[in-house]
Amino acid sequence: MSAEPYWELTFDADGDPDAGERDALIRGAVSEGLTDLVVFAHGWNNDRPMATGLYSRFYAPFPGLVARAPGVRMGYAGVIWPSMRFPGEAVPDFPSAAPEAPPAPPALDAATREALVRILPCERAVMDRLAELAAEQSDDPARLEEFVSLVRGLGPAQPQGRAAAEAGEGPDEGDASYLLTADTRQVCESFAAALDRMGALPPAFLGGALKRLWGGALEVLRQMSYYTMKRRAGVVGEKGLGPALALLAESATGLRVHLAGHSFGARLVSFALRGLPDGGTALSSVTLLQGAFSHYAFSSRLPFDTGRGGALDGLHRRIRGPLVACHSRHDSALGTLYPLASMTSREDDEILGLDDGRWGAVGHDGIRAVDPCARISLDQALRGGLPTEGCVSVDASSVVARGGPPSGAHSDICHEELARVILHAGRVLPAGQ
Repeated sequence: MSAEPYWELTFDADGDPDAGERDALIRGAVSEGLTDLVVFAHGWNNDRPMATGLYSRFYAPFPGLVARAPGVRMGYAGVIWPSMRFPGEAVPDFPSAAPEAPPAPPALDAATREALVRILPCERAVMDRLAELAAEQSDDPARLEEFVSLVRGLGPAQPQGRAAAEAGEGPDEGDASYLLTADTRQVCESFAAALDRMGALPPAFLGGALKRLWGGALEVLRQMSYYTMKRRAGVVGEKGLGPALALLAESATGLRVHLAGHSFGARLVSFALRGLPDGGTALSSVTLLQGAFSHYAFSSRLPFDTGRGGALDGLHRRIRGPLVACHSRHDSALGTLYPLASMTSREDDEILGLDDGRWGAVGHDGIRAVDPCARISLDQALRGGLPTEGCVSVDASSVVARGGPPSGAHSDICHEELARVILHAGRVLPAGQ
């Protein structure tokens, strides 16, 4: 690990913690005499070594930066939770865990199949059939229907009413009803059109109409896994990380905790606020890096439904310092595919290339419908422009800029500038450093 002392916090899909790891962190924070602790939650991931590799890379600039802050004794933690990334998706400057390149579409490579079975989870027999259908790419429409039907069977049960609210499925978050119930050809064409617009539809799908639909069908599988991970991130944050932080605050009094999360990890650390008691929080800051959840999540008054608030209505007030949302226009995963997967119907005319619509993500255009909420550039943030409390959206497009289709710059987060944002948000570094 590039930064020490370091601990890991592991949670299962229900948010239950590894109690030994949690208690070791609490004891360590006290015995090490920490003044500050950064807790980072990964988003797309397949296993512990990959998550630990990300944390080591992300934390690399911190020791040198913290050395500029006299009196600070910093500790580091990494959250490990069961999420998955399609192995074929490249992460800038991060070596692939797979020893060989994935096969040409539409086949599902071995690493993807294993991740779906282990993490989604999916029965192996179902995954074998999905892989067979994807490789066959049949001209028979019945085979396309079978593929999408099997994918729909992998989706979690849809919560309704109060259960949906308790699960964090606010009216701003959307649900999986479009994926689960819309006409198969319509769903596949929607995703194929989105990929085509992004230049991400592989040549193998540029033949006849059914070829194109198979390209959309593979994206349906990807999006179903994303939807499951999004739901899981909320559960792990509220039921797991939030209570763990409350226990930490009871033992390590005076410790300043700085949460950070990437993608669905940003959703996880945000939903941890729901698991904290009112008052007495040790949270000094929360920084969201390319957050894969609604840009209206913290709103008390939704623009399209003024009688209701977002899933995390007002919970940013449980932070002693600021809630910082870093976003980038180069993140095509959140700019195009996220709103398409989040919408509940085809009635929204702004489905593709959504900039300010109902289904936008906080990592694409920042926090919306929260007043006040400063909107500043990354350069301004690093020169001391971050507020001491409340919400702020930071345009990080100047550094979060690299990555190919379909995700764009979504995973381009290992930059010293973003490390500095976290330390400025927590008032660890003085303005300008």
